[in-house]
Parts: sequence; C-alpha cells; structure tokens
Amino acid sequence: MLTQEEVSRYSRHLIMPEVGVDGQEKLKAAKVLLIGTGGLGAPVAMYLAAAGVGTIGLVDFDVVDVSNLQRQVIHGTKDIGKKKIDSAEETMRDINPLIKIVKHEVALTSENALAIMCNYDIIADGTDNFPTRFLINDACVMLNKPNVYASIFRFEGQATIFAAEGGPCYRCLYPEPPPPGLVPSCAEGGVLGILPGVVGLIQATEVVKLILGAGEPLIGRLMLYDALAMRFRELKLRKNPECICSTGDMKLIDYDHFCGIQKPEPPPLVGEISPKDVKTMIESRQDFILIDVREPHEFQIGRIPTSNLIPLGELPKRIAELDPNAHYVLHCKMGGRSAKGCDVLRAAGFKRVFNMTGGITAWSEQVDPTVPKY
Repeated sequence: MLTQEEVSRYSRHLIMPEVGVDGQEKLKAAKVLLIGTGGLGAPVAMYLAAAGVGTIGLVDFDVVDVSNLQRQVIHGTKDIGKKKIDSAEETMRDINPLIKIVKHEVALTSENALAIMCNYDIIADGTDNFPTRFLINDACVMLNKPNVYASIFRFEGQATIFAAEGGPCYRCLYPEPPPPGLVPSCAEGGVLGILPGVVGLIQATEVVKLILGAGEPLIGRLMLYDALAMRFRELKLRKNPECICSTGDMKLIDYDHFCGIQKPEPPPLVGEISPKDVKTMIESRQDFILIDVREPHEFQIGRIPTSNLIPLGELPKRIAELDPNAHYVLHCKMGGRSAKGCDVLRAAGFKRVFNMTGGITAWSEQVDPTVPKY
C-alpha cells in the first residue's frame, strides 16, 4: 500500500489511468538492477528513483573524473574523486528518499553475475564495452530477466529490450563480437554530452512500461537515434532459432577471451619512463625527441610544449624522417598507443625508444595540471 507521503509525491502518476494506484504500487514493489552509473546510467538512475521504483540496485566500481561531468549528470564537480556508486546514491536519495538503493561495488564477472542479477526483476544495461554486454545478455537469458539495453557513440544511439519472453537476445543481433579495436569506445571516439540523456531516458521509459505492463515495449524493435539529423528510425529484430537463446545451450564464459581481448601483461621495466623523468630531461636539456602519437584533434586539446606530432597511423610511413640513432620518448593519451608506436620503431631497428607511462593524462596529474585532461 502507498503511504500518504507517497500519494503526495506520486500524485501526477496516480491521476493517470495508465498508472493509478495499482501501477504505482507495482513500481514500488519492483526491483531493477542498473549496471553502470555513467552516461546512460545517470538519467536511468535519476528517473527511476523519481518514478518511485522501490528497489534499485547499482553496479559500478569506478570513480568520478572531471571528464565524466560533460554527460554523467548524476555526478557533480564536488564528486570528483568519489566512488561513482556513492555519488549516484547521494543524488538518487536527494531526489527520492523513499526508495531502497542496493550498492554492488564490483566489476560484473562470470563468477558473480548470476548471484547479483537473480535478485532483480529487470536489468538495465548502462555499460560501454562488448564483453560486459555479452555477459549481461547471457545471464539475462539464463535467468529469464528482460535486458533493457542501450548504447551510444558520438551523435548516435540505439535502444531495445533483449531477452524478454519470446523476443530476441543480444546475440540474435550480434552473434559474434567485432574484432578488437574495430569499434572505438566513447573514450576514444567521443560522445555528444546530451546524447546519453536522450537515450537513457528511453531506457528508463521502457523499464517503467515493463513494470506497469503498459504500452508497446521495444521488444523485437531496435530504435535508432541520429542526433545530428534529429531523426528516429526503427528496425525489426527477430529471434534467431539457431541462437543459443533458442537452443538453450547457454553458460557463462570468459567474455574477454570471447571478444578477443588479451589479458594485459605486466609492462616491461626497460623501455618505459615516467612523466616526471621526462620533465627532468626537458629541464636539463637532454638530447631526445618527444613524439606525440595522438590524433591532431587531440593535440589541439592539450600538448606538451616540446612534443612533435606524428599520429600512430602515420608513424610507419614517416620512419624515414627519423634518425634511428636518436633517443626517442613517445606518448599518447594514456600509454597504450604510444606503446604500439615504440614497437613500430623498435621493429625498424631503433634502439633508444621509450614509452612515457600514463600518457598526457599522467603528465597533467603529475607534472603540469594546466594541460587539460579529456
């Protein structure tokens, strides 16, 4: 039963025939698990809390970074450095102190997914990587839980409901993951800050509709949104009779391996150098060349003054410009691309090649905070 305080809070729902007291009581009794409190998770969490969903579980293990604030509106400047799950809980409780919030401060894995997800009615996928999406899908199929799914990139988003009764699952649409590195993440390709707000609200709407049993949910329909054209399109999705969601041959696996992601090996001690040591080399005017292997638009955001821009994709074609006997230090945003660049130079016979650990992000944190992080 609704309390008097709840009647006052949800009065605009109660006067809608499609919701009413019965519908609001369904919302109060519902248990929804939100995986991720980032760009998509932010609007989903806030609006489900405002709607009066009685129990909302949060799965996240990240901390708030200043670069998150352009789109992850559940967090604020005061929350930088705070655990996202704590920041999200604080905002949600301020919106609605009458709901129950359950925090799961872990990375979702094949070992814990079933145990966490089995306690909820609906799963909302707010993640941004293929291994976790496949994991969520497979666990939802095994547990017979609807998976309210969305994804975003640059100016485009999509949303649907997977693993609902009679409907397709994520593997019906994507039987195999794309090759590693083919599809850039939002951290690599960027995302319009407003985009996850639009797409995340569609997710929240679908969750509420499922709870109420109202309207036409996005089961068997993939909604596509193009923010630049301000256009919505829809594609029909069909359950694949040969998919494992139909055959029942389902078990949780190593999803990093499935997606072709290699376990990171410990970085070699030789061939790496810290940002502070690079700073010392610059100040003492040591004879070395600092190469930035990021893209030109990243170079415009912020740069180390003595660096030379050679994007990683151009490096093999421009080796002839470089002296193989010189001393080189390479850097990128966080160290991954520059490590590949070092491999390119070493394979070409360069002997004195070093990777600056942590990239320009670490430079900003450890040496010069005036260089913007992004």
